[in-house]
Amino acid sequence: MTAMSSECTRYVQLSADEFRARLPEALTIYVDAMRYPEGTAEQRAPMWLTHALREGWRCMAALDADGVLLGLAYGYKGRGGQWWHEQVRHGLTRRDGQAAAEHWMSDYFELTEIHVSPGSQGKRIGEDLLRRLLDGVPSAHVLLSTPEGTSRAWNLYRRVGFVDVLRDYHFAGDPRAFAILGRTLPL
Repeated sequence: MTAMSSECTRYVQLSADEFRARLPEALTIYVDAMRYPEGTAEQRAPMWLTHALREGWRCMAALDADGVLLGLAYGYKGRGGQWWHEQVRHGLTRRDGQAAAEHWMSDYFELTEIHVSPGSQGKRIGEDLLRRLLDGVPSAHVLLSTPEGTSRAWNLYRRVGFVDVLRDYHFAGDPRAFAILGRTLPL
C-alpha cells in the first residue's frame, strides 16, 4: 500500500449531488478529525443530507492531486425553527437578553461543519476552506459551535477574528461544554 499525499492541490465547491456522492468519505474525515467512536458516521449521515437541503447551503472541499478528499466545510442560512438556532437563541436570551440574541441571530450563516483529515492538518487547509466557504455569503454574521478547549480549530477561529458569543453552553442531550463563536461578514 502506498502512502497518500496530504498536499492540497485544489479547492472545489460541491453541489448537493456531489456532496451526497462523497458523503462516506466526508464522514470518515469527520469521525477521524473529531476522534468519535465507530458508528458515529451512520448517525450523522441523515442529518448531513438534510442540511444540504437548507436555504443558502454551500460546501467547499479540499482535494489532493488524485481527487481524494482532505477536508470539507459546509453551512447554510440559519433560521428560526432549526434545532441549533433554537438552542443557541435560548442560551443567548437566557444569559444576555433578547437584544443580544436578536443581534447575532437575525441574519447569520451557520458554519455547520469544518473538518480536515488528521494527516493534512496544520497546513492551513482549514483556513482556506473557511475563507472560501464564506466568500460572498450575504449574511451579516457567521456563527459556529465548537467544543470548549484549546485546539487547532480554536486557533483558526481566533486567527480569523471570531469572538465569544456564548461560552460553556450545553446543548440538549450532550454533556460536553461548547462555545458559540461568531464574527461579522465579510471576513
